[in-house]
Amino acid sequence: MAVAVRGSRGGGGGLGFGGFSFRSFFSYRIFVSAMFSLLFIATLSVLLTTNPSTPHHRDSTLPSNGIHRTFLALQSDPLKTRLDLIYKQASDHMTLVNAYAAYARKLKLDISKHLRLFNDLASDISDLQMKPTYRTSLFESDGPVDEDVLRQFEKEVKDKVKTARSMVAESKENYDTQLKIQKLKDTIFAVNELLMKAKKNGAFASLIAAKSVPKSLHCLAMRLVGERISNPEKYRDEGPKPEFEDPSLYHYAIFSDNVIAVSVVVRSVVKNAAEPWKHVFHVVTDRMNLAAMKVWFKMRPAEGGAYVEVKAVEDYTFLNSSYVPVLRQLESANLQKFYFQNQQENATKDTSNMKFRNPKYLSMLNHLRFYLPEMYPKLHKILFLDDDVVVQKDLTGLWKIDLDGKVNGAVETCFGSFHRYAQYLNFTHPLIRDKFNPKACAWAYGMNIFDLDAWRREKSTEQYHYWQNLNADRSLWKLGTLPPGLITFYSTTKSLDKSWHVLGLGYNPSISMDEINKAAVIHYNGNMKPWLDIAMNQYKNLWTKYVDNDMEFVQMCNFGL
Repeated sequence: MAVAVRGSRGGGGGLGFGGFSFRSFFSYRIFVSAMFSLLFIATLSVLLTTNPSTPHHRDSTLPSNGIHRTFLALQSDPLKTRLDLIYKQASDHMTLVNAYAAYARKLKLDISKHLRLFNDLASDISDLQMKPTYRTSLFESDGPVDEDVLRQFEKEVKDKVKTARSMVAESKENYDTQLKIQKLKDTIFAVNELLMKAKKNGAFASLIAAKSVPKSLHCLAMRLVGERISNPEKYRDEGPKPEFEDPSLYHYAIFSDNVIAVSVVVRSVVKNAAEPWKHVFHVVTDRMNLAAMKVWFKMRPAEGGAYVEVKAVEDYTFLNSSYVPVLRQLESANLQKFYFQNQQENATKDTSNMKFRNPKYLSMLNHLRFYLPEMYPKLHKILFLDDDVVVQKDLTGLWKIDLDGKVNGAVETCFGSFHRYAQYLNFTHPLIRDKFNPKACAWAYGMNIFDLDAWRREKSTEQYHYWQNLNADRSLWKLGTLPPGLITFYSTTKSLDKSWHVLGLGYNPSISMDEINKAAVIHYNGNMKPWLDIAMNQYKNLWTKYVDNDMEFVQMCNFGL
């Protein structure tokens, strides 16, 4: 049994060939495979550690072997990984700077500061990488990287990168069109918002300045009232003179609460009149200023024998709320709320309507012009003058103009599309749209010759009442007297030559002096009234030369200073 087992093993060994067993054959194959593997690894190592004869394509300004690193070298020297990252960062920023320089050159900015800076910076980055110290120690050396040299190289690269980023950020707005357009839009919007706010605030401030009573004017009124109180017997009321109703004389209607303004109008008329003794002035004021107005014309009678009648609105008893629609409307809660419950911050939001919130529209003085035939029943013609006008020529020629049966003689103000009916009336309302032409030419209040006989015949006051009642909710026009005047005298107005009445001296600085000198009447319509500090200097002397500076109270109240 034991023999059989040994024989079996020996038989197994007998299967070999040439003295080699089966196990030795497999050991030989493993040995050969190992030798070939070692040979392959050695060959590959030689190939990888040898520079290729043909380098890869790269930027000609960079070192030729700067990025070509072996896997083994990267494993053996981690500083070279850091060097490659720094090198790549420098290369990327140099490319970015060159791109901005090329764009600047495309925009024909060759001589611009930016182009020179970009070119210099790109050159600096390239020169930094080509420095002999860095090239020898960092890029051409096969040995370990010198950490001190790398740290110095990194510091210089970071400085250049920081400069590049700063220049790009500064120049981006100049070269990025979309960003530039958006920034311009934002700037325009912001400036426009500021402009609108400034306009609203300016309009509100101008309105306050224009409608506030100047200290000198208040002083004058107080001095005149004080004179009346001190000498009551000297200023007793006199009975009406027959000249006040004489239709053969030249009659003027002036409605105002401004003493000095009325005195200038009267004085300018009589100084330029050929026959001043034929002129009669009907001055109507409110009860508060009645005494001051009477004392003025008592102390300083009109020159040349002209006549002045001074009355208060309250003297015309027919002007009550049962007859006058405006008075009835002024008593309404809605209209009072429109005026008195409007805060300043809300007023400035609606500059287009701000002028219509002027308190003068609450005064009946502003609406007396629609009741001339009833106020002066014995007269045939009357010339209406605002208190902010100056007369420069004899006006008697106006009474000689044939009005062709029309009621109102006035100077038209339209030019082009401006000052047409469409600007004063609400043509979206069917009543306005059906009755009036939006392109009809508007005319001016301030100097109007009225044929009172034609007025009575045409029943113009009734027409005014009809339309004023319809406008109780202010849906036909805003507040004021010109829109209802345009309606009332729509087909009964005679156009006068423009030289009779030149307007705009209270807001327009571009009126030629030649046009002003030829005018019979100049009108300071607008906020810059000649008695205010905000008056335009080039026109102010045309008004101040008619101020009665010899009057003691004028001197005491410092008018014109």
